[in-house]
Amino acid sequence: MKKTCKSFFVLALLTLSLLSCSRAPENAKNKNPLSLWNDDAASKTALIDYVKAVTDEKSPDFIPVNDRIATFDMDGTFVAELYPSYFEYNLLEYRVLDDPSYKDIAPADVKETAQNIRDFVRNGTKLPSHFDMKHAYAAAKAYSGMTLAEFDAYVKDFAKKAANGFKGMSYGQGYYKPMLEVFDYLHENGFTCYVVSGSDRFICRALTEPIGIASNRVIGMDVILKSSNQGENDGVDYTMAKGEDILRTDQLIIKNLKTNKVKQITQEIGKVPVLSFGNSGGDAAMHNLALSNKKYKSAAFMLIADDDVKDHADREKALNLGKQWKEAGYVVISMRDDWKTIYGNNVEKTDFTF
Repeated sequence: MKKTCKSFFVLALLTLSLLSCSRAPENAKNKNPLSLWNDDAASKTALIDYVKAVTDEKSPDFIPVNDRIATFDMDGTFVAELYPSYFEYNLLEYRVLDDPSYKDIAPADVKETAQNIRDFVRNGTKLPSHFDMKHAYAAAKAYSGMTLAEFDAYVKDFAKKAANGFKGMSYGQGYYKPMLEVFDYLHENGFTCYVVSGSDRFICRALTEPIGIASNRVIGMDVILKSSNQGENDGVDYTMAKGEDILRTDQLIIKNLKTNKVKQITQEIGKVPVLSFGNSGGDAAMHNLALSNKKYKSAAFMLIADDDVKDHADREKALNLGKQWKEAGYVVISMRDDWKTIYGNNVEKTDFTF
């Protein structure tokens, strides 16, 4: 009996070993990371060299897995912002000026903000100063009263619309394919990636869910939430009942740009990132936080939208920004020179239609 049990135990161990080996190829690291990047791209080399250094236990730059934190801006960093503007701007314009369920009841100041966006998109009219805040307050009002489930569905429904200025792509498919490879590459090497965006947190969640980014890894602009029967009661004075929904309100908490990104990272992540990816001045503070990491080797990458053939880009502006980012100590990613594709070979740039 003892011999039979021992034989069974050995057989079980062998079976588990074989099963483990059979799963190994699925978990193996990609031998050709960043395949959509040109081999001679300096930014690709910089990222791969960095990851190799900080994941090698024998390297003086080794970073333990728990501290491998990477932060990503969203719009213009891995989600397109040039069709013909930020996703959340396009969404507000539609909500206020076109949506038959809302356009006739939108407050005057919200309508004005949406019209600012339409004039900017269609006529090239300059947006008012501090428009990021004007938009934030208007967006808070425009979606107030929606449950989180209703808002999520609203965002995803709009994302199904064909992206203006492109053939073969919806708004919700407007990801920079090479940047999605970066998420995969970092995940394979033990990094935890967070999205830290100036856009509404729940818009970001809706757009990043299809590419497998967990909702608790998303930080963005926030409005005050309340339960459906809470009324004007403060949260500490009201106990939510079973079956209540969580609603959006019209009260803005924070616009997650510049140093506000640093504050939110500090509060929500609790660690200083070692890698940071962005595309604009709104991301510079987040980059500087990473580059100020006193414990580990760090790096920051800035995309420039310099491909005016595959995308709706202002090449001259992008090149000037590229010089500025290099001087600031950031690694510059050229969408034209460093990538083989932007949205995939089945997507074609077209004229805008209005």
